[in-house]
Amino acid sequence: MRQEQVHVIAGNAFALSDAQGDMEVDPKEPVGLFSFDTRFLSHWVLSVDGERLNALSRDDMTYFETRFFLVPGAASHYVDADVSVIRHRSIHDCFHEQIILLNHSAHPAEFTVRMEMGSDFVDIVDVGQRRQRVVRATADSARHQLVLRYARERFVRETTVSSTAPAEVDEKGMTFRIRIAPEGKWETDLHVTMTIRGEGGRDLRSALESHQQIVRGGMREDLADWLDRAPQLAAERDGLEAMYQGSLADLAALRYKPLSYSNRVPVGGLPWAMGLSGRDSIITCLQTMAFTPELAPATLRMLALLQGGQLDDEHDEEPGKILAELRYGESAAFGERPDAPYYGAADTTPLFVVLLDEYERWSGDVDLVRELRHPARMALDWIDEYGDLTGDGYLRYQRRNERHGVLNQCWKNSPNAITDAHGRQPAFPRATCELQGYAYDAKRRGARLAREFWGDPGYADRLEREAAELKDRFNRDFWLPDREYYALALGPYGEPVDALTSNIGHLLWSGIVADDHAEAVAEHLVGPRLFSGWGVRTFATGQRPYNPVGSHLGAVWPSDNALIAAGLRRYHFDAQAGRIAAGIFDMAQTLGGAVPELIAGYERSLTKYPVQLPAAGRPQSWSSGALLMLLGTLLGLRPTGDNLLVDPALPKGFGRVELLDVPGRWGRSDAYGRDHSTTRGPRNRLR
Repeated sequence: MRQEQVHVIAGNAFALSDAQGDMEVDPKEPVGLFSFDTRFLSHWVLSVDGERLNALSRDDMTYFETRFFLVPGAASHYVDADVSVIRHRSIHDCFHEQIILLNHSAHPAEFTVRMEMGSDFVDIVDVGQRRQRVVRATADSARHQLVLRYARERFVRETTVSSTAPAEVDEKGMTFRIRIAPEGKWETDLHVTMTIRGEGGRDLRSALESHQQIVRGGMREDLADWLDRAPQLAAERDGLEAMYQGSLADLAALRYKPLSYSNRVPVGGLPWAMGLSGRDSIITCLQTMAFTPELAPATLRMLALLQGGQLDDEHDEEPGKILAELRYGESAAFGERPDAPYYGAADTTPLFVVLLDEYERWSGDVDLVRELRHPARMALDWIDEYGDLTGDGYLRYQRRNERHGVLNQCWKNSPNAITDAHGRQPAFPRATCELQGYAYDAKRRGARLAREFWGDPGYADRLEREAAELKDRFNRDFWLPDREYYALALGPYGEPVDALTSNIGHLLWSGIVADDHAEAVAEHLVGPRLFSGWGVRTFATGQRPYNPVGSHLGAVWPSDNALIAAGLRRYHFDAQAGRIAAGIFDMAQTLGGAVPELIAGYERSLTKYPVQLPAAGRPQSWSSGALLMLLGTLLGLRPTGDNLLVDPALPKGFGRVELLDVPGRWGRSDAYGRDHSTTRGPRNRLR
């Protein structure tokens, strides 16, 4: 059985431990203290008089701070324990742990407290692999300090642990021999700094004081400001307000500053995706536009800064292409992986244009649209110049680097994700259906930007013409009339991949679906083959590759479902959108805590409880953002000129919902909605 894991997280760093607060190497889990893709602590184990500790309870105070209440020895000792231990852990750009021992007896007591410390400085992508690294440990008892250092040429990573209490320091940790008065206490603060690129030389005690001040004041104030800037929710449905606040807090935790960049952008999530991911960041910004719009301009500028400018097979880079992933670990630094940076994604580039246009619609930030004119036009040019690999007008992908990188360069990026109903995989280059929807949407939005802000009506006319032609061509070539849904993809010679998948919901979201096909698509999405009761499966049942625990072959993703629900409402299938939203909210409320990246696709009537998958990260930015997008979809939030349009369609059981102070170009506006499903029929009319 998987042991409970506890995390603290803040921007560029996170720590993952067991329920007692200890960190020990696990071949399957990235346990330890990580920052910028490197593990700076792999061993962090506390003992008292040679005994490991057992947990009484835990107080998860904020995403960056938690407190463990512990006793040494076995469970039978708990009732009459003479000593208890409190570990107060917090994280910012550094790691801090306060250890408190309480003597509950009427007599003085002596204890030997030991903190074992170690680091393998493993790259997060190498967790679980055996790779020998020579780590140099320097113990300094006079300064109560242990320094662990790994160097490979100019690649240097260093962990420095310092204590505020005197300690006997050796190469494997610190020992404290202490005496505590009756009913007294002893404490020490352990401070861990993480140095990269050989940078160092600062005063550690000043860093400790600075960190304490940040955690006790600055970070709490930052979280409070973040929550205050977001709209305030009041809802009659039990648990909805708590889920809303939890999603906002998770998004706050997943803001990150890339090296040499001052603004924070959303990362993918814990534990594997704690870095800049173009797809995750863009989708998160689109999901949260009505709630935390400040994420969008920083993300757009960062992705524009890293936009491809040359042909580079090693990194799948092409002029105009938007980043897929940016890593900082050792394997990336030495070219053992092509992800410093990596451009192996076909969807990030059109989605970049979609985000730029959507942000202007909400914010009215004309200056940013003009500032990013060149990157946006390069992105639009890439769709036709490099994305159309066979000359048939469809956006396709095939990796340039045959040794490394992702085979399926779409959001369903596992190796076996693109397959037909019988398990046959098409040849490359592949044109998945949702990519065509993204390209269509990007061209239409790019036309608006060109006409209204870039002063180029000719370019706008061309983009609109190309978008219309793409829509006509798509509805001819991808539509399967005998199945009444769109093919998952086309192979290199135009042969359709006939699997029924959740991708068809993205087509509604982009607007590429012909009106006379929309109803059939909507009914498939909420039909028994795709809809599990918790949400829409990635891959429909009744097809040979279907697997309820396969991430892209049957699992349910909240982020996927948020786009699907928005697409259904775009085509006025309000009842179907509400059914999907209600399932995802029920899932999130049943599980509690952060929304997982995905759950198994088992039928809700079979499981009664969402089945979590080991590979699913929590928290994840586009899962937390999915709840916000679903809320905005149910309220029908949409910018219309300088006004906020509110068109609520709440499913049964939601009661009254009030979202106050929605930010936008109008300043702040309020949105209200009520569940009227018992008094009127569902709205299913086409546009």
